[in-house]
Amino acid sequence: MDTKYIFVTGGVVSSLGKGIISSSLACLLKARGLRVTIQKFDPYINIDPGTLNPYEHGECYVTEDGHEADLDLGHYERFTNVRTSRANNVTTGRIYQSVIDKERRGDYLGKTVQIVPHITDEIKRRVKFLGNTGNYDYIITEIGGTVGDIESLPFLEAVRQLRWELGQNSLCVHLTYVPYIAAAKELKTKPTQHSVKALQEVGIQPDILVLRTEKEISADMRRKIALFCNVAQDSVVQSIDVNSIYKVPLMMHAQHVDEIVLRKTGMPVEGEPQMKPWLDFVDKLDKATETVTIGLVGKYVELQDAYKSISEALFHSATYADRKLKLVYIHSEKLNESNADERLGDLDGVIVAPGFGQRGIEGKFVALKWCREHDVPTFGICLGMQCMVIEFARDVLGLEEANSTEMNPHTKENVIDLMEEQKNISNLGGTMRLGAYECSLRHGSKVAAAYGKELISERHRHRFEFNSDYRDRFEAAGMACVGENPATRLVEVVEMPSKRWYIGTQYHPEYSSTVLSPSPIFASFMAAAINYHKEKAAEA
Repeated sequence: MDTKYIFVTGGVVSSLGKGIISSSLACLLKARGLRVTIQKFDPYINIDPGTLNPYEHGECYVTEDGHEADLDLGHYERFTNVRTSRANNVTTGRIYQSVIDKERRGDYLGKTVQIVPHITDEIKRRVKFLGNTGNYDYIITEIGGTVGDIESLPFLEAVRQLRWELGQNSLCVHLTYVPYIAAAKELKTKPTQHSVKALQEVGIQPDILVLRTEKEISADMRRKIALFCNVAQDSVVQSIDVNSIYKVPLMMHAQHVDEIVLRKTGMPVEGEPQMKPWLDFVDKLDKATETVTIGLVGKYVELQDAYKSISEALFHSATYADRKLKLVYIHSEKLNESNADERLGDLDGVIVAPGFGQRGIEGKFVALKWCREHDVPTFGICLGMQCMVIEFARDVLGLEEANSTEMNPHTKENVIDLMEEQKNISNLGGTMRLGAYECSLRHGSKVAAAYGKELISERHRHRFEFNSDYRDRFEAAGMACVGENPATRLVEVVEMPSKRWYIGTQYHPEYSSTVLSPSPIFASFMAAAINYHKEKAAEA
């Protein structure tokens, strides 16, 4: 079977949820037994989001092969349970870099290099790359940005050309916004009409319109939109606000979006998608009545997308534990010893978030000391784990100057440091440990019990490491180094066996948590938080 290509574009405003619609469609097609993957084309000139401030673009998601990617790839994996790679996320920067490298090598034989055809040809090559592997029946390509943006034009031109080349093996899903004017008590379709017109002006006719809305859109209004936008009536569907993104696939299926896609791409429409595990998850989500309260201590809490994978991993584990998640964001710059009781006292568990740099670090130390001394279930991830080590070194081992050489390059007690082979690398990306690495877990440890095995693989995104010269002193004082890289013996996991649940991981387990395969260590943390909640309730 020829690979089918679905292009997802957006109009009117940004942040409508193209990634969620793409992921939902992929979820439905996969549930029908089809092989599906999703790719994201971002119109910014950065090579990847790795150097972007989280305030600019939310979290940086890391694939198993070590690519720093857009956070939408996290949604793709969470909805499909299919691992992505560097081929699933391409930016304008990577496109231009590739074309310029070819020009410098002389690949264009002296021709003038232009946006059309050279940039658009490179975009088309990247779009079709995954299809050429023969591993997929459908490839969903999300085009970042909003129709009408200057930077998106080369991508839309490439899509226009591909639509002609691929014929029935391609279609376009266009997501727009239908605003509700409260004063007039009316939904307005004009922005959608203008958005579709802008798409038509660059030569693309959408096959399916998805209307993002806060209010129900009547059948009459959908017929009107279909008429003005040259789209079949049954192919104009609404995406109304729901209380969980994980209900969107069910909402799309209720409007037969998966069947419309199959029919328009010449595929047989047979039976129903096998959604039972997904429906079971949503059923648990709806039936949960008790709440578990988790605090997330970080410096980017004003923008919750900065910790998107963590919040979703917590949501997965809470839902499977039949609990509603109440996630409390705590700004680490505003946390100190005088307000720690007030900010942390009512929590059932605490996550100390990853990140880079000095800002907000002292608040993380305050949180960790308070949680350690009050025996609150605590999970440190990446920098959070490193902060666990530093706080323990200062307050338990008595090493008052303990620090990371990231924060203080001249510290005398460098409990967190660069490995020797990294110290002479000046390129920021060159010193990063990125992607999936194996980790060997100590028999009998809490973390080994959480995973149910002693050899795991998890993803990394960090530069500094636990300094193994201090390992014996930590072990003797009660912080066990229970996970290590089997090849390098670098410490990956620390835990305090004497505590309810006090564990730090150098890796990022949140990246691998999906709806159908939730993270085992998040599930263990959640169970500890729920038990702690029960203990407090029993004492009250």
